Amino acid sequence: MPQVNLKSKEYDLCIVGAGPAGLAAGIYAARYKLNAVIIGKELGGRANYPERIENYPGFIGTGIDLMKKMISQTKHFGVEILNQEVLSIEKSNQGFKLNSEKESFHSKAVIIASGSEKKKLGIKGESELTGRGVSYCSTCDAFFFKKKDVVVVGGGEAAAKTALFLSTIANKVYLIYRGDKLKCCDKEKRELKSKVEVIYNSQVKEIQGKEQVESIILDNKRKIKVSGVFIEIGSVPVLDLVEKLGVKGDENYILVNQDMSTNIPGIFAAGDVTKTRLKQVVVAASQGAIAAKSAYDYLRG
Repeated sequence: MPQVNLKSKEYDLCIVGAGPAGLAAGIYAARYKLNAVIIGKELGGRANYPERIENYPGFIGTGIDLMKKMISQTKHFGVEILNQEVLSIEKSNQGFKLNSEKESFHSKAVIIASGSEKKKLGIKGESELTGRGVSYCSTCDAFFFKKKDVVVVGGGEAAAKTALFLSTIANKVYLIYRGDKLKCCDKEKRELKSKVEVIYNSQVKEIQGKEQVESIILDNKRKIKVSGVFIEIGSVPVLDLVEKLGVKGDENYILVNQDMSTNIPGIFAAGDVTKTRLKQVVVAASQGAIAAKSAYDYLRG
């Protein structure tokens, strides 16, 4: 771990993660007059990436526009937002000590809202060609593939949205899914039929290319020439920070009570790091609000 500066700041509440859950927690913490700080590796988190969000009440637009509004609103309430990565959390006499690559922070309570990271296929050519045709963010990279052939891997809501978005830019879009039924809404299924070639019961076994992606190989040996591979097979929570604290989890997610508290007093969690049925911006934001209220009650008590 990089050496941490001895300089330390003290807060009532440290919020780890600057996505929808962390930002909502910051807004509510400010309204409860808590001295709070948000520390996030990526401001806005993965919610920056969707090309279009239509299911967040009162907003229709890109993910990055929604997150810009959330960040602006959070700053409006005077909450400090730091673009840093928290490297470790440990218990201290004051409560908890958080270390980033630049400084350390002391707080009486912590909200873990560190979000999740995209799953990898773990196949030959994936890591070697990441950034050279292999992508995990269509919003970031789609326009590099204008009028080119691309493939999307996955069968859920995110994969369907990515394939439909790419169909407005690319020459041809393939959607490769290992199952026989897509896990997206009926509206998207209908749109996919006319815009995307869906290949069911298949898996990508290899991504080929020298300097750039040139083709993929399926498990039935079929070779498809493409310039881009967009991987949308889900995500995994970022839990490295809480393992040493003894925070309980299930299936790699943090277990929380209805008030977003964990089994460790003073540690709360919200958003994609928690085990919830629905991974959506609106859910993460609501959990962040609840976590902030619970942290306030904990500190007051």
